[in-house]
Amino acid sequence: MAFTDPYVRTLKTTKRIEDFREKTGDGFGIRCYATGTKVFFFAYHFDSKPRYLNLGKYPACSLADARKKHREAQGKLDKGIDPLAEKEQAEADRKKTPTVAELIEEYMTKHAKPHKKDWKKDECCLKNDVLPAWGNRKASDIKKRDVILLLESILERGAPIQSNSVLAVTRKMFNFAIERDILEYSPFVGVKPLGPKVVRKRYLAEDEIKTLWGNLAVAGMTDELRRALKLILVTAQRPGEVIGMHRREVNGHWWSIPAERAKNNREHLVYLTDRAIELIGDKDGFIFESPRGGKPIDVNALANAVRQNCPTDCCFDLSCCQNEECKKVGRECAEKNRLGIVFFRPHDLRRTANTHMARMKVPLEHREAILNHAMGTLDGTYNLHDYQDEKRRGLERLGRELGKIISGKESGEVFSTAAS
Repeated sequence: MAFTDPYVRTLKTTKRIEDFREKTGDGFGIRCYATGTKVFFFAYHFDSKPRYLNLGKYPACSLADARKKHREAQGKLDKGIDPLAEKEQAEADRKKTPTVAELIEEYMTKHAKPHKKDWKKDECCLKNDVLPAWGNRKASDIKKRDVILLLESILERGAPIQSNSVLAVTRKMFNFAIERDILEYSPFVGVKPLGPKVVRKRYLAEDEIKTLWGNLAVAGMTDELRRALKLILVTAQRPGEVIGMHRREVNGHWWSIPAERAKNNREHLVYLTDRAIELIGDKDGFIFESPRGGKPIDVNALANAVRQNCPTDCCFDLSCCQNEECKKVGRECAEKNRLGIVFFRPHDLRRTANTHMARMKVPLEHREAILNHAMGTLDGTYNLHDYQDEKRRGLERLGRELGKIISGKESGEVFSTAAS
């Protein structure tokens, strides 16, 4: 019998797999699975060998569509062309010359997610800026001029830093394609950043540290986020490493950041002062656990909390206001700025710790060890000293200085983790 739409729609099997064919003898049929899946197929012989060509899954592929594909395949077979071999060759060619959308998927799956801790930044750049512009184009068709036009379009919308980020990430993706022999050349050769290179220089002065420490107590954020921000300052470590801290990493006065969580993929020992231990508390599992449980709070929550309590566009200094309207705006901004200082990023607290240790004449070599910065090639190869004593002394000096700043008097690093 010839298949009809009602027949195909109600077709079922009690077996794991069962094939149903039309009685015409032309090889057109439907393969049914016990799961309910139905696939149209064309069964034929080529060079005396049985072949099976998948024509499409029902209902995404309708009966009419399947018949059309079958007729096309039969026509090729009549001309001495193996339709399955042709389909396989086309798929192989497609993989060799993927679209940009397909390249993004392969890059994210095989490189970014397995190897980059900040892979979400890559995903954001590629999906928000590259995919809409180039997604359906062959990666091999992208030229240098296309790259420049894309970067200029991002620059023109007032996002110079994003323009630079897209350049860095997309260049890396195309280099990945060259390494995997997907592409022969990169259109990014000779392309320079169009946006200005931004070197972060923000750090908190002594009065800002005192103000921040006190105002965190009344800021609109959770206690976990307050403690995490303070711990970044007290330990001089990266926000992502602090927010991801787990109890198993803490042993007495030492915190061991495992290689898989450290930015340079190298285990890092951090000395914990009494103040740091107090901020960590006695919670098991993740110290700063997500409300969903079983994982740490997302590092972006730190930046969001700061931004909500310390807006980038707020001026809280009313002395610069010249009229009542200006003062009104200033008062509104002051109300929004619960932290009471100029906008900063969580990472700026790490720079603040380093800056004040430098002011106290903690040697650069010791500060680099505390910060877990990679040493130069030769020093990193031949200098295997662990700097544990130097780390302890440097962070203890920082702790005493922070205590002095916050309490306003000489301190043996005895200052409250709440408002001072």
